[in-house]
Amino acid sequence: MRLSIVMPTLHEAGGIAAVLGALQPARREGHEVIVADGGSSDATRAIAAPLVDRLVESPRGRAAQMNAGAAAAAGDALLFLHADTTLPPGAIEAVRRALQEGACWGRFDVRIHGTHPMLPVIAAMMNTRSRLTGIATGDQALFVRREVFEAAGGFPRVALMEDIALSRSLKPMGRPACLRLRVTTSGRRWERHGLWRTVLLMWRLRLRYFLGADPDRLAAEYRAHGC
Repeated sequence: MRLSIVMPTLHEAGGIAAVLGALQPARREGHEVIVADGGSSDATRAIAAPLVDRLVESPRGRAAQMNAGAAAAAGDALLFLHADTTLPPGAIEAVRRALQEGACWGRFDVRIHGTHPMLPVIAAMMNTRSRLTGIATGDQALFVRREVFEAAGGFPRVALMEDIALSRSLKPMGRPACLRLRVTTSGRRWERHGLWRTVLLMWRLRLRYFLGADPDRLAAEYRAHGC
């Protein structure tokens, strides 16, 4: 089973080399890495180009970018990885095993890298909520069989909550494989804007989304808070 790792990027020149460098062993094993860039004005694309199998350009927005990357992919399954997130050792084999054992999609547990002492608590809350609800967030490196992703219609073209929207489309097709291996994601969002301020903001936005609020309006509010 060949995996296609799809990474959306926007202005990630400062860290993209290290993130993609960590994926080179997967490329040597025959898996592919695709960067879907949303119009970076820095050196993101130039740095990424020699470290990926495909570099595609897309209109800005994670949903649009990840769909563009998926459309260019040749793998049997897709793994969507944010540009500030790294996979743990054994991640590729864990995904292959989960899919070969019958899961059609899944996600990892997450660890948040940073200095704030509450970040491990936030990560534990995210993992527990995801396990109970069957909803995956983008920080958890969602993976899915290609044919299942296509049957679900890909990521809905929404400005925010695309990961939750896709999870809701995938749940009727099967419960996610909840891998206890932990991906590591950057805590920069929480530390830059204030941990509890960011947590409360995301709780409020998710609640409004589940109650039917327009994702475009939620995205505007998200950006207004500097996130």
